[in-house]
Amino acid sequence: MKLKRFSLALAMTLSLGGAAFAAEPVKVVASFSVLGDLAAEVGGDHVTVTTLVGPNGDAHAFEPSPKDAKALGSTDVLVENGLGLEHWLERLVSVSGFKGKAVIASEGVTPREWHGDADEAAELEKDSHGHAVDPHAWQDAQNGIIYVNNIVAGLSAADPANAADYKANGEKLIGELKTIDARLKQEFAALPEARRKVVTTHDAFGYFGAAYGVSFIAPEGISTESEVSASQIASVIKQIRDEKIQAIFVENITDPRLLNQIVQETGVKIGGELFSDALSPADGPAPTYVKMFQNNETQLLSAMSGT
Repeated sequence: MKLKRFSLALAMTLSLGGAAFAAEPVKVVASFSVLGDLAAEVGGDHVTVTTLVGPNGDAHAFEPSPKDAKALGSTDVLVENGLGLEHWLERLVSVSGFKGKAVIASEGVTPREWHGDADEAAELEKDSHGHAVDPHAWQDAQNGIIYVNNIVAGLSAADPANAADYKANGEKLIGELKTIDARLKQEFAALPEARRKVVTTHDAFGYFGAAYGVSFIAPEGISTESEVSASQIASVIKQIRDEKIQAIFVENITDPRLLNQIVQETGVKIGGELFSDALSPADGPAPTYVKMFQNNETQLLSAMSGT
C-alpha cells in the first residue's frame, strides 16, 4: 500500500512538473508596436511579448539601448518587419548574441517601389530590380494577413506543442482583417475620386492608398528622418489649393509643426490623427492593429465626406 501511494505521489509530482514546464511562455521580441500586437494576438497565453519601439514610437528614428540588447539576447523569437524599416536591427542582433528564431513578417509581400528623393532612396532596401521599396506594407490589410500567417508559422516552429492554438488565433485575426479589407474597398469606392485625396506628414500610407483607392500627399519622404525643403512644402500647398483638398491629418509619430504651417497657408483644418508607424497606448483609439484600421477608416471617411 505504501509503495502504491508513493508511486501515485511521484506520478502526480512528475505530471505537475511537466505541466509547469510546458506552461513556460515563449519569449518574443517584436521590433515595433504593430508587430507586438500581432504577436500577442497570435500567441495568446503561450507567449510573453517585449516590444522595442512602443506605442507612438518612431521605428525610423529609434536608437536601441543596452536594455534592448539584453532583452533580445534572451528571447526565443524575434519578429521584425523587414523591407528595410529597422535599419538599426542588424547591429542590435549582432551585439545581443541572439540565438533564437527570426520571423520576417513581410516575407511574401509584393513591395511597392518608391520613386522619391534620390538621397533617401539610396538608403532604402532595394527589390530584385534595384528599385527602392516602401517598408510600410502593414497599411494594406491583405498584407496584414501575410504578416499573421508568417507569425503563426514562426511561433509554431518555435513551440510545436501549441501550434494548433497559434493557428486558431491566427485564423480568427485573419477573419477580422478580411472583413476590414472588404469594407474599406467598398466605402472608399463609394466616394468621388476627387474627394479621395489626403495630406499627411510623411509618406507612410502608400500601401493603403494603392489598396483602397486613396491618394496621399506628404511633404516628408518614406522616413520621418528625411529633410523637407521649402520647395517641397510650397508644392504641397499649391496642390492643396489647385485640387481643393480638404483632408489634412497629423500622424501620431510625427511633429505637427510642419502640417500646422501648411494649415496656416491654406486655411484647411486638420481633420484628425492617423496612426501610421505605431499604435496608440492601451487607453488610446488605436491600441491594436485592428483598431488602427478602424480609427483611420473613421477619420478618413469623415473628412472626405465632409461630415
